[in-house]
Amino acid sequence: MRRFSQKQYEWRVLAAMGVYSAFLLYIWPMVRNTGSYPLKVLLGVAPALPVIYVLGQLARRIRASDELEQRTHLIALGVAMGVVGALSLAGGFLSISGVVKLDGSILIWVFPVMMFSYGATRWRVLRNYGGPSCDDELSIWPWLRFLLVGGVVLLMAALHPQGLEGYRLGFIYGTGAGIFLVGLVVALRQWLKRRARHP
Repeated sequence: MRRFSQKQYEWRVLAAMGVYSAFLLYIWPMVRNTGSYPLKVLLGVAPALPVIYVLGQLARRIRASDELEQRTHLIALGVAMGVVGALSLAGGFLSISGVVKLDGSILIWVFPVMMFSYGATRWRVLRNYGGPSCDDELSIWPWLRFLLVGGVVLLMAALHPQGLEGYRLGFIYGTGAGIFLVGLVVALRQWLKRRARHP
């Protein structure tokens, strides 16, 4: 079986996130204006399709990894599940007791929180093992990942369809700019480290 590298995985994920952003901006808003129930269901779940593809790529990447990498993925997935489970439980109790009012729209945050927890935990576990990844030489530089994702989100926001509400559009711009800024900070930090090592 041909090896599925980190570089292949990352480029596919970036492409899928571009499709996800396009679906979120152009396809999903049409849900409100359609009267057909089957079409409403199809348009409603359309943004989830690229995310399901990304999950499939992640599973393929884990399967193609060696035992050490699989262990880091397992630890990160366990922590992510625990974080999401604990937050869901706390949110459920707060909602039932009337402290906060939560509706179904809160569910859209489950996946991003899980992926953030997974990514942050795996990064920390890899650092404990002494390196960023077993095949880091093949992967995209971390700062470039952030710049690309932030750039795609900003581009999608700039090409937004007419009628997109100000709050949602501001949220998309803010998210893209934040991700892009993280990329710049990481790039500057790496550049300063390199200069300190080779004055």
